[in-house]
Amino acid sequence: MAENQAPDVKLPDPVEMSRAMTRIAEQSQRLVTEFLSRQASDGVGAKNPDPMGVGHAFLEMTTRMMADPAKLMKAQMTLWQDYLTLWQRTTQRFFGQEAQPVIAPAKDDRRFKDSAWDENTLFDFIKQSYLLSARWMQSTVNEVDGLDDHTAKKVDFYTRQFVDAMAPSNFVMTNPEVLRTTIETGGENLVKGLEHLLKDLERGKGELRISMTDYDAFQVGKNIAVTPGKVVFQTDLMQLIQYTPTTPEVNKRPLMIVPPWINKYYILDLREKNSFIKWAVDQGHSVFVLSWVNPDEKLAQKGFEDYMFEGVLAALDAIEKVTGEKDVNAIGYCLGGTLLASTLSYMAAKKDDRIKSATFFTTMLDFTEAGELSVFIDEEQLTMIESQMAQQGYLDGSKMATTFNMLRANDLIWSFVVNNYLLGKDPFPFDLLYWNSDSTRMPAAMHSFYLRNMYQKNLLAQPGAVTLGGVPIDLRNVKTPSFFLSAREDHIAPWKSTYMGAHLFSGPVKFVLAASGHIAGVVNPPAAGKYCYWTNAKLPKASDDWLASSEQTPGSWWPEWNNWVSTFSEGKVPARDPAKGGLPVLEDAPGSYAKVRIV
Repeated sequence: MAENQAPDVKLPDPVEMSRAMTRIAEQSQRLVTEFLSRQASDGVGAKNPDPMGVGHAFLEMTTRMMADPAKLMKAQMTLWQDYLTLWQRTTQRFFGQEAQPVIAPAKDDRRFKDSAWDENTLFDFIKQSYLLSARWMQSTVNEVDGLDDHTAKKVDFYTRQFVDAMAPSNFVMTNPEVLRTTIETGGENLVKGLEHLLKDLERGKGELRISMTDYDAFQVGKNIAVTPGKVVFQTDLMQLIQYTPTTPEVNKRPLMIVPPWINKYYILDLREKNSFIKWAVDQGHSVFVLSWVNPDEKLAQKGFEDYMFEGVLAALDAIEKVTGEKDVNAIGYCLGGTLLASTLSYMAAKKDDRIKSATFFTTMLDFTEAGELSVFIDEEQLTMIESQMAQQGYLDGSKMATTFNMLRANDLIWSFVVNNYLLGKDPFPFDLLYWNSDSTRMPAAMHSFYLRNMYQKNLLAQPGAVTLGGVPIDLRNVKTPSFFLSAREDHIAPWKSTYMGAHLFSGPVKFVLAASGHIAGVVNPPAAGKYCYWTNAKLPKASDDWLASSEQTPGSWWPEWNNWVSTFSEGKVPARDPAKGGLPVLEDAPGSYAKVRIV
């Protein structure tokens, strides 16, 4: 909003406004009544008002901060000096003079993209005041001495959550775009936003589930996850999909993809233009994908080793029956890669070499530096999670989704608060965000084992410290040629941590680093012409040394991987029709497991 521009003012229609507010009041009353009733019958958290230990962490931080008043006073003086400079330069701008900003938002900070944040002196002052306060708050808590590493990370993380929540862009009167829209529409945006808010509360049964996309715009198997194929096998934990070939000949050795079960497999098959599965089929691979079940309380006792036996190993047996091929090339993505590595160690102990090459997408094996997810892994929080799972038999998928969204709160929480609730806009239909909202549950036994043994204790990286199926798992025994794909901006599986994991194997390892993050770094089709990737023929111990001597290549890493895996293809054979294999077809892809939605 330019300083001398007066927007058109629209007076609200009193009849329509009255109807809308009546409808909102009725809906609110019903939601509040249901929420209070549910809270009264739910004892979770009643005995511990701070089950995540956030208050304790901040109390410890405050105690240590006050023990050094001189340091605190110095930080406060620095803030006041910054504010004084800002007031001086703002005064200069009010008198029509040029003045350089004291502080500017990061280039990728989209909260302040509206031109009024720069052009309007008042909003520029609000923006810079916030940025100065945010910088001071985070630097002050980060410089407190004497905190253990985990407490320091927790304080830093939740300070950032508070700072992000308090951004002026999140409030009507301090967001120029929202203020302008409110004046122009006579407040209709706020009424519609309130309706959106109540709808999201109703969808979450009293808990706020922010709508990130138009959920009616997509349907699994109709316009998302549509690569043709057949479900040829299933267990309690997974359905095995074989995809229909698009080439007259295919690689003799099939390709088996093991996705994570924290999310659904179709992140690799969103739509034709960005489907890794479709692209791999077009390159002549015989593609098989494990589609994991969305478990309920009946599967509460399924453990990590059950995912190995009823998942990866069962799929290997089924692929042999379907194709007659004993050996495969395998891909594991995120948690699916952790399972694949564990299975490779188990198979090595059993003298089973059916997996001839292994590819790992953003996979953690050494959890020493587990990134920001480690903030949620301590005894207090694990006890709380296990208490919740004991009641239900599983971890609710929304809990996991909220955790991941908090890692990028400005992009995955507050941007939607502004768009949906303040601007009153409908969410934009976006395939990736539809997938992101299609949450999956975690069986209680498996999830507790995974969090405690891998995240909390980092036992997978220690030879023989984890036992699966009676076999001590030792990743040093894995000699399978491996391709590790990591993403430079990955907040979930930090690339330097995945790089440490790549050193645990004894076989040849090719490490590739993609630009962007956990999803966009992986789902980057060549046709898009986006990003870049780094390669290095050597694998030095230190990740920084690897990057310093690496070679950067523009575009997608997919062709680089295909060239590598093709050396393990064992030639060509006539294309394999899933309907004519060694096992009967159960149903069409994507299968019934992938279609189960919990929201």
